[in-house]
Amino acid sequence: MSEQPIYLDYNATTPVDDQVLQAMLPYFKESFGNASSVQHAYGWDAEEAVNMARDQVGILIGVKPQNLIFTSGATEAINLGIRGAVASNESKNHIITCCSEHKAVLDTCDYLKSIGVEITILDINADGLIDLAELQAAIQENTLMVCVMSANNETGVLQEMDLISQICEENEILLFSDITQAVGKIPQNLQESNIDIAAFSSHKLYGPKGVGALYVNDLSTIAPMVYGGGHEKGLRSGTLNVPGIVGFGKACEVAGHLLNSEMDRLKKLRDFLESELLQLGGIQINGQKTNRLSHVSNVSFQDIDGSRLIRSLKGIAVSQGSACNSSVIEPSHVLKGMGISDQLAFSSLRISLGRFTSEEEVRKAIQIIRSVIEQQRMQLL
Repeated sequence: MSEQPIYLDYNATTPVDDQVLQAMLPYFKESFGNASSVQHAYGWDAEEAVNMARDQVGILIGVKPQNLIFTSGATEAINLGIRGAVASNESKNHIITCCSEHKAVLDTCDYLKSIGVEITILDINADGLIDLAELQAAIQENTLMVCVMSANNETGVLQEMDLISQICEENEILLFSDITQAVGKIPQNLQESNIDIAAFSSHKLYGPKGVGALYVNDLSTIAPMVYGGGHEKGLRSGTLNVPGIVGFGKACEVAGHLLNSEMDRLKKLRDFLESELLQLGGIQINGQKTNRLSHVSNVSFQDIDGSRLIRSLKGIAVSQGSACNSSVIEPSHVLKGMGISDQLAFSSLRISLGRFTSEEEVRKAIQIIRSVIEQQRMQLL
């Protein structure tokens, strides 16, 4: 059996933590009840497990557990949060977002535009940030919501959410944020930051795939998108994925315990990686001049054939952008939004470190990348 490549694509997904797996296992067989079966012990046990998980998730992001709606993942949560807000408000019909959002947000906005909702898409600057003056100028009397992700999934750039929330609050506009990449990576207190609606997913923080959550500060601000049983306070019908939710809760608990130590450890590894790669010359770190997640590097290489780059890096698992876009051969919309040329965007790598990344793996990855870049540059001479 061939040796597995070094995994450096933690922004795409993470392995399930052993503690999470152990917490989930009983709910597949011994405690297999339906959380909505309120007439016997199997259902009560499942309901109690879901309530405990809701508490664990709420603690990590600083919200009341009753304001959390469990979903199948961040994409469903994004749809419920944005479309649900539009459906529940007849007087306002305008949404502001930005060009570097995840496709789950941009595609949802495209759909809403097709049914008559007015959409404004803000540009970003070379550092990946929106212009707050442009945001203020885009606000109209009929603006319902601003949709801005707190941490970009391709570059790790952190938007100025405190200032954005202040603008929204002053104009009585809802603030929606895709916090998928931020949860478990940086401290979150959504109530203090005045984010009204937020979506995120379990599999980005060492929990199972197929489960996520939507935080809604005021549940009356959204309408359901799925009907059939009135689960999750009537906002998301469907039998709850009890094992997945239990794993999600445990993953949040573990992430909370490790948050600060992992931020420091991964920043040291990330900074070492970048300093070594920069010695190759002809390299830029996208978003380097602003606040970023401590474990993410988006690196562009000059004088490289982008079509060959990923195929040549056989010893490591990295990506050229979001996993949700990997089947589409086009340059990253995030990097293009930052003013990076198509050619350079195609010659870029997203390297994301994680809980199980070791210093030895980073050193090996540097050697592999350096060898491939030097070889390809020699061939182009």
